[in-house]
Amino acid sequence: MEERYLRNLGALTEEEMALLRTRRVCVVGCGGLGGSILELLLRVGVGAVTAIDGDRFEASNLNRQMLCTVEDLGRSKAEAAAARAAAVAPETVFRAVPEFLTEDNCARLLAGHHLVLDALDGGAGRRLLAAGCARQGIPLIHGAIRGWYAQVAVVRPGSRLLEQLYPPGADGEEDKSCLSFTPALCAALQVAEGVKLLCGRPGLPPGQLLCADLLRQSFEVIALEG
Repeated sequence: MEERYLRNLGALTEEEMALLRTRRVCVVGCGGLGGSILELLLRVGVGAVTAIDGDRFEASNLNRQMLCTVEDLGRSKAEAAAARAAAVAPETVFRAVPEFLTEDNCARLLAGHHLVLDALDGGAGRRLLAAGCARQGIPLIHGAIRGWYAQVAVVRPGSRLLEQLYPPGADGEEDKSCLSFTPALCAALQVAEGVKLLCGRPGLPPGQLLCADLLRQSFEVIALEG
């Protein structure tokens, strides 16, 4: 085993580490959540990562987005993700896609992955992503943040969890507040669930939503599907 992964041992087995090196993971969104998710995936040893985002950095991203620096303002988020991957884990097969996920490209961009992580910030995009994953039989790790709050769920193909959370017709003006530490926590929870799923370990049961309240330092699991 490579020296860089030795500290994973004990928490993960050598067999699990070898398995992670064969897994292909897609992250949709390279902003506050996505940047932290990518960092954790690269460092834990996932073998191949795709990062999808058609956006560019602006000054309002600096308070929370790990990939964004003053020098990166105006830069493609996907391009910055590729540069970070090359610096942190050059052995990882990394694909940067500077596109927004759409009905037209969804099937093509998601194909061939073992797992998808949701780092989007709107209901319509999340429903599109969940539907695309369901059609290809790919599990999805949902994550969302607002202010002091974060939520995470494992969405198996066939689940309607995201339609429950983000029903069609309810995509109004959303609270965009986000503190620097909230996406970091949410990303850690998402990647932990993702690693467990990729390694075949039990994790958060499907249909259940993990809610974190950092203001009160409380965690609660809510059953939304039987």
